[in-house]
Amino acid sequence: MLRTLARTLAAASAVALLAACAGTSDAASDAGDASEVVRIGVVGASDDYWKVFTDAAAEEGIEVELVNFTDYTQPNPALSQGQLDLNQFQHLQYLAQYNVGTDEDLTPIGATAVYPLGLYSKKFTSVDEIPAGSEIAIPNDPTNQARALLVLQDAGLLKLKDGGTSVAIPADIIEAESTVTVTPVDATQTAVALNSVAGSIINNDFLKDAGLASTDALYQDQADSPGARPYINIWVARAEDKDNATYLKLVEVYQTPAVQEGLLENSGGTAVFAHQSGAELQGYLADIQKAVATQG
Repeated sequence: MLRTLARTLAAASAVALLAACAGTSDAASDAGDASEVVRIGVVGASDDYWKVFTDAAAEEGIEVELVNFTDYTQPNPALSQGQLDLNQFQHLQYLAQYNVGTDEDLTPIGATAVYPLGLYSKKFTSVDEIPAGSEIAIPNDPTNQARALLVLQDAGLLKLKDGGTSVAIPADIIEAESTVTVTPVDATQTAVALNSVAGSIINNDFLKDAGLASTDALYQDQADSPGARPYINIWVARAEDKDNATYLKLVEVYQTPAVQEGLLENSGGTAVFAHQSGAELQGYLADIQKAVATQG
């Protein structure tokens, strides 16, 4: 989905920006207030933890204006064109697709969390129990397919050429060094496939309907694992603002216990907090963008 989306973002950005601004307050469209109010583009501004965040920011003397979006294609063009000061809604992989697809240089300045992708099974209770030659179902959309392959590699079940990337495909599997095979299926069918395969990589969105919980996973990617790096959710600024002290202070406020407790509750307990620095994230992004550009 992200690969296709990236190719259309440039053409859609003007329309998306108009749609976004139509739903914001007057303050959110007044560029003259930029030095007094920090405008942050988010998806889901009504979530309770955002109120905790804005109150905590106010205690630090920073007034925040949350600009809510309902379409993921909108916040990046709005930031690029100066309608926002920051946005916080995406992971590194999404940002890489956007930057490569639009020739932009939006920049991560702080981390929020990783929402783990897990391996589940009805037949086995640990990764070590999965026998050689077993079949694993994985989502077939490009972003989740690549991530699923990285999860299986981290779990020790397969090896990918050159260590794999965030655009990996099944053809990158080194069969001689892998103990499982993979079968890509629609993401909505990965839970159903549990009845006929050794295990499935299942998105969190489909766990509840399948009667599963994230704690049932045999293995999940971790916020500090190389395979999970592209999926670290991030704070994003324009490149020229990456060292802005006020913006970096807002990242610190977001990472305080009170805000993170609300984020964890909002995620149903699945969020794994990440604390990589802006410099680390920028290095990760450069690598991901190279992979995206090479494949494109």
